[in-house]
Parts: sequence; C-alpha cells; structure tokens
Amino acid sequence: MNFNYLVTTIEQTHSHFQQQATKAVNVSLTFRNWLIGYYIVEFEQKGEERAKYGKKLLANLAKSCSSIKGLDERTFRNFRLFYLYYPQIEPLVASQIQNSPIRMSLTSELEKNENLDSQLRILGSLTSEFQLTEFQLKGSIIVQSLSYTHIEQLITIENNIKRSFYELECIKGTWSVRELKHQINSLYYERSGMSIKPEMLSEITQQKAEIANPSDIVKSVYAFEFLGLKAKDAVEENDLESALLDHLQDFMMEMGHGFCLEARQKKILIGDEYFFIDLVFYHRILKCHVLVELKVEDFNHHNIGQLNTYVNYYKANMMQSDDNPTIGILLVTHKNTALVEFATTGMDNKLFVSKYLLELPKKEILEAFITNELQKWNS
Repeated sequence: MNFNYLVTTIEQTHSHFQQQATKAVNVSLTFRNWLIGYYIVEFEQKGEERAKYGKKLLANLAKSCSSIKGLDERTFRNFRLFYLYYPQIEPLVASQIQNSPIRMSLTSELEKNENLDSQLRILGSLTSEFQLTEFQLKGSIIVQSLSYTHIEQLITIENNIKRSFYELECIKGTWSVRELKHQINSLYYERSGMSIKPEMLSEITQQKAEIANPSDIVKSVYAFEFLGLKAKDAVEENDLESALLDHLQDFMMEMGHGFCLEARQKKILIGDEYFFIDLVFYHRILKCHVLVELKVEDFNHHNIGQLNTYVNYYKANMMQSDDNPTIGILLVTHKNTALVEFATTGMDNKLFVSKYLLELPKKEILEAFITNELQKWNS
C-alpha cells in the first residue's frame, strides 16, 4: 500500500460523504418548502380566518415570520406554487414526517387521522385541479435530482408538459441553475418543438450546457438561509473576489470622507429575482447612498447596466425625502489593471455632481488600489 493510495482513498471518502450531506440539506429544504406551501393552501381553503386575511395572507405571513431567515412574501408565493405544481411529492413528505412532531395538517380533525393513505387523500383533495398526469416525473426523482433553486425556475412554467421537458433535460444534463434559466429564456422547448430533428438539438444543447457542481446546492442562498448561515458567504464567487472586497471595504472606510458601511452583499428583490450589491455605504457628508460593485472580469455593458439598475432601485425604494441621489461605483479588473466607472442615473443636479466628485475617492486612486491588490495576489 503506497502513500498516493491513502490520499486517493481519503479524497474519495470525503467526496462521497460531502455529496450525501449536500443531498440531505437539499432534500430537507425541499420538503420544508413543499410542506409550507401545503399549509398555506390548506389555510386558504379550510382556515376559519381565511376571509379575514384574503389577498394579504402572504404579506401578513411574511411580517409575522420575519424572524425566520429567507421567508418573505415572494418565497411564500413560490412555496404555494411548488405544492400545487408538484403533487407527486406528497407521499415522500408524508412518509418523512411520520413519527415526528411536525403537523401533517393545520386542523385538529385531520391531525387525529394517523393513517398514511387517508392523509394522502386529504392532501390530494386540496389540489384537485393539479392532479398527477402522465407527463410528471416521480417525486423521488425530482427531490433527489434537482435542488430547490432549480425548482424555483421550473415553477415559473405553468404548462405541465413544458415543465416536465425542462425537468428531464436538466436532469439528463445535470444542468446548473444558471444553465436551466438560460435554456428557459432561450425558448429551448419551443425550438425543440419546431426542429425537424429535436434529438440533434438536444445533443448539441447538452454538449454546450454548463454542468452543476454538487457544492452549488449548499452554496445557494436558500440553503444558507435555511441553515442559519450568512447569505453573503454564498454569493462571493471566489477567494480573489472575497479578498478584494475585504480590503476594499477597509480602504473605503479609512478614506476619511464620511463613509458609513450599511451592508455587504445587500440582498434586494427586483421583480421576482434576488440580487446582491457588493458594498452599500451611506455618506454622511453627501447625505446619499454609495453602492459599490466589484467584478473580477473584463468590463462589459451588462456590468454598468446592472449597477444602474441598483441605483434606480435605491432611488425608488430606499431614498429618504432629504437624501441626495444614490451614487454607484463600478470597479472592474482586467489582468493587473483596473477600470472604475461611476453610475449616476437621473442625477441632474450639476452642483451635486461637482460636490460628489470632490468628496468621493478619485477614479485614479481606486484604480491604483485594485491594481495594487491584484499584483499582491498574483505575486
């Protein structure tokens, strides 16, 4: 027995149990979200106070459950859809929570019934319009093969056949969430239907597809929030980006220009999608928010467009009546150099523009800082 064999064995053992732990986290998260969706539907249909809450049920739930990380109106809405679109998960959930303190139902009449088949009939009665069809995959395949983050993309599709198409292709190719989203947006299903040889299109698509990494599941925001960890750790893409942000945060605070740190990896909801702003400061002299985005890549117009979107979001949702317009700073790395751009969407006050140019670090200073950091990292 040689040393390399020992190392290989340890690596294989680590990989095996890491994958098991990853799957366990995903299964628990998926079951929890489906069951919460069931509770919501049951309350809507059988709750004594359902009329009192009406359309504001999810908003009231979000307010009352604010102590639980990651639960908001949007996630509750998605849990509800998840339950309705995936009735085939019922027996898995019911079996999982048998002999546990978790309620099978909200109503005492249903709780008294301990027979599993009866419980499933009760669950199924709530989703009569969403019964299983021949086009739906088994619940066990869905739970074991797809993360809840994948499911979040799939529940945007109302058509059962179309949804099943993407489930099959995603599982077959072990797509990343980003790849699944890309294929849905590129109308892969529709293009497949129009193709003379859809199997050829499938083969080409699968060859080019981005493959999921098993660790992506536990690195997702949903998993981090579910486990009570800091979401920011899930969205920093690599060690270089994390180190640069650490030093940039300290650098900005030490500039002595009135920067007060409000958040790192600030989570915001735009439409139905979450975004994360790298650094959010409030400048007490300028009386405005300063948003900083760092991209470890070449400059592209998507970068500045995304930052402008964040600036507009703050203008519409976060600015107080006496605040000045929000400023965005984009830092992009290119090899051992840096590019800095300022985003000032809608800033028409020329006096203020002149003032902020005096108070904020000059572009040259920020570019020199990033370049210096990159050189230290590469040395």
